[in-house]
Amino acid sequence: MTILVTGSTGTIGAQVLAHLQTRNADVRALTRSPETAQLPAGVAAIRGDLADPDSVRAALTGVTTLFVLAPNVADELTQAMLTLTVAREADVKGIVYLSVFGGDAYADVPHFAGKYTVERMIEALDLPATVLRPAYFIQNDLRQKDGLLKAGVYGSPIGAKGVPMVDIRDIGEAAAIELVRREQAATPLDRETYALVGPDSLTGEGIATLWSQALGRAIRYGGDDLVVMEQRMRTMLPAWHALDLRLMFSRYQTEGAVATAEDIARLTKLLGRAPRSYAAFTRDAAAQWAKS
Repeated sequence: MTILVTGSTGTIGAQVLAHLQTRNADVRALTRSPETAQLPAGVAAIRGDLADPDSVRAALTGVTTLFVLAPNVADELTQAMLTLTVAREADVKGIVYLSVFGGDAYADVPHFAGKYTVERMIEALDLPATVLRPAYFIQNDLRQKDGLLKAGVYGSPIGAKGVPMVDIRDIGEAAAIELVRREQAATPLDRETYALVGPDSLTGEGIATLWSQALGRAIRYGGDDLVVMEQRMRTMLPAWHALDLRLMFSRYQTEGAVATAEDIARLTKLLGRAPRSYAAFTRDAAAQWAKS
C-alpha cells in the first residue's frame, strides 16, 4: 500500500510530501536524481522521469496510489497522458491529478488547454481520480519582492476582473488528503474535482492596496502591459513559456477567473478550514522581509 508522488522536488511536490509526512503513509518520490534529492525523512527516492514511460512502469511496482504533476515543459500533455496510461496498465487504484483552474475556458493558453485535455482523458477512461484545479499560486508573488521594496510597484499584470489566488500549502494539503483517502479505500473511488482557490477575488489594484497595508508604504499597481511582461519573462524562460504566460495573463485581464461560493465551500469542507488568504500572505512576507 504505497503512494508515489511525481514532481516531488518542485514547489508543489514538496508541499505534498510535507503534508503526507504527518499522515502515516508509505510514500515514494519520483525524481530524476535520487542521489541528490532533498526529501522528508521516511520518503523513499525512486529514479524516474515522466518523459520515460519505462522508468515510470518500474517506479509503479508496488504502488497503489499516484500523484500526477506533469512538468511545465513543451510536451507536458504527452508526459501526463502517457503517465496515466502506464498507471492504468499497472492497475493503480487511485490517482490525484494536478490540473489548473479555468482550463476548460482558456482554450488558447497552451498549458491550460493541455491540462484540460488530460481531464478529458480521465473522464473518458473513467479513471479513479481526483482532479485538483489550482488557481494562480500566491507564492509566485514572492518574485515581486524587489519591485515592491525598491520601486513601490506590484508588477504582476493580473488586471481588474479578479483572480482567486491560492496558497501552495493549501494545494499540498488538499492533495495529501485525497491521496490518503484513495489509498485507504478498499476499492477504487468515484471521480472528484476540486477548485483550489483562495477566499478572495484579487485584482491588480486590490493587491497593491494589500501590499501598501502590509509594508506600511504606498504601493501602486504596475499596469496591464503584457508585451513588457513577455519581454521580461524571455530573459528568464524559453520563448514558448513566456508567450504561454502572456496568453494566460491576457485571459485574466479580459475574463478573470473568479471562483464561485460553491468552489470555496467545497474546498473549505475538504481542508476542514477556510483557505488561506492573500492578505495573510502579504503580512507574513512583509514580516520576513523586515528581518532580512
